[in-house]
Amino acid sequence: MANIPKNTRVGKHAVIEEGVKIGENVIIGHNTVILKGTQIGNNVEIGSNCVLGIQPGSNKRMRKISQNYNQLIIKNNTKIGNIVSIYLGTLISENVFIGDHASIRENVSVEEGTVIGRAAIVELNSRIGKNCTIQTLVYITGDTIIEDNVFIGPCVSMSNDKYMGAREYTLIGPYIKQEAKIGNNASLLPGITIGKRTIVGSGAVVTKDIGDDEVFAGVPARRMKS
Repeated sequence: MANIPKNTRVGKHAVIEEGVKIGENVIIGHNTVILKGTQIGNNVEIGSNCVLGIQPGSNKRMRKISQNYNQLIIKNNTKIGNIVSIYLGTLISENVFIGDHASIRENVSVEEGTVIGRAAIVELNSRIGKNCTIQTLVYITGDTIIEDNVFIGPCVSMSNDKYMGAREYTLIGPYIKQEAKIGNNASLLPGITIGKRTIVGSGAVVTKDIGDDEVFAGVPARRMKS
């Protein structure tokens, strides 16, 4: 059995596997499953019907998993909504908020103070910096880097495969630098860089790199002003 502190509140029908580590003053909702390898810090709140510590899998048509991950770390004062899934190999830092229905894959880091919105998806091998806002239904493709203080509006979509599986290609997602702002429903193509403090308008399709302190909009996205 897991070692559960007396001041932890565990909901009905929750499952906590052997070897799970739980800090002080943790709240775990009804029907939540916490799998082995998961480490939970102090003052963490976890909603109902979550699954934490999932071991990633694949088949012959998918990218091969390079290793067996054995640890999910969720640090102090983080809040996790309902029906959230988080995989092993991931680090969730302090004071993070993760909304209902969100999914975070393996080998991901989410730094301090970041908000992951409702039903957002963060794919594998991605890095999200401090104090970012990732809003509802955002899709962050695998192999993406997002620096600190970035705002990503609802329903933004990203891709990491230039040829959509038609030929060999090193998968690489967008690189979004600090304080950039991406408007709702924008699409970011593989491997593009968006510079510091740059604004991408709603519905834009970004097909090439954008420098610092720019405003881009349109399909394809074009420079509007500095």
